[in-house]
Amino acid sequence: MNNQLTDREILRTLALASLGGALEFYDFVIFVFFTSVLGRLFFPPGIPIWSRQLQTYALFAAGYFARPVGGLIMAHFGDTQGRKRMFTLSIALMAAPTLLIAVLPTYRTVGILAPMILLLLRILQGAAIGGEAPGAWVFVSEHARAGRTGLAVGMLTSGLSFGLLLGSIVASALNILFTPAQISAGWWRAPFVLGGLLGASAAFLRRWLSETPVYLAIRNTAAATKTIPLKTVLTSYRAAIGRAVVLTSFVTGMIVVTILLAPSLIQQLFHIPARTTQVANLFGTIGLCLSTVFVGWASDICGVRRVAWVSIPFSLTATYLLFLTARQGGHHLTFWYFLAGFGAGCSVLGPIVILKLFAPEVRFTGFAFSYNIAYAFFGGSAPLVVSAISRTDSLAAAHYVAVAGALGLLALTIPLPEQRTASEMEPGFAQP
Repeated sequence: MNNQLTDREILRTLALASLGGALEFYDFVIFVFFTSVLGRLFFPPGIPIWSRQLQTYALFAAGYFARPVGGLIMAHFGDTQGRKRMFTLSIALMAAPTLLIAVLPTYRTVGILAPMILLLLRILQGAAIGGEAPGAWVFVSEHARAGRTGLAVGMLTSGLSFGLLLGSIVASALNILFTPAQISAGWWRAPFVLGGLLGASAAFLRRWLSETPVYLAIRNTAAATKTIPLKTVLTSYRAAIGRAVVLTSFVTGMIVVTILLAPSLIQQLFHIPARTTQVANLFGTIGLCLSTVFVGWASDICGVRRVAWVSIPFSLTATYLLFLTARQGGHHLTFWYFLAGFGAGCSVLGPIVILKLFAPEVRFTGFAFSYNIAYAFFGGSAPLVVSAISRTDSLAAAHYVAVAGALGLLALTIPLPEQRTASEMEPGFAQP
């Protein structure tokens, strides 16, 4: 396919897309870095710690359960009205509830209304992020040069991961600069103020993005104007949906458990100080940002299957070593977390393959439907499942990642006809 943009314009598009994605992901994940504080402030003080933890994780999960609805709505219009419009709208919808969380009264002030309003805002965040991740991957892949799709997706994913890194940096800075009492007294609000303001700025910057050449080429075709994308996906892409769901379970295991959930688990299970785990998580996220670019580039050169057979076993081994190190006292925890984070970069293989499963006319809808349904279930339930099992097995998180990795390896190495069909339509999408 002939791409009309210059290399400089493609680079600018990728940079703006990555920056916006990073800020939107920061808005979504900053919540998890302050789950312990939010649990104390937004739930009754007399309930058991484990019950408060489960309720707080349930609020976290609510954001994931809202993703399919928001994702489907944005994807429908992304396939019928243009990628750029929905790509810009999603980040604007994220910034508003993030700012509102920053000024939300706590349980001590308004009682049961506090967790109820927090739940509503978390749902709005989930609806926004449901369109962001699939939209971002579709957007950059359709701007990429032939044979560079993996690198483009890897760079975008690194940008999204930078949102996690930014959240980790902010959380670490607060834990270093302030005492737990000071954070609970009001400093916990600062990261949400920052996120809301940065999100609004990113929405403004996305005005300079260009519509993808793929969408411009198909928008006037009969296939694009006479079909309902979701109907086409459900009737013609069932096998692709199944494979995409499995690949998404693989992505959630690597990211949600290894990067988002592990710091609080390590604190609670092994009594390692919050500052130590936050700094270690910071380096783990740096490893993730670096490895997604490397893995994406390698998939263009060597193919997805070969890269998967090397990167996924490495990731599983590094995750077990991280939790074993924490169980033995946490010596050199930062080093082992960096390796675990670097290993988690293999998760970028998931979206690279999902993009190849759906034809351009329904790509956004097919990706968003499969990815968000699966992420709602696996991403929303993972903290609850791992937290519950961890009460009897301190390596539960590593076991969860191992199962997800095995499923991902299977889904990445078995070819499907839908993948081959979509690849034939666009030369830029090489076979894995």
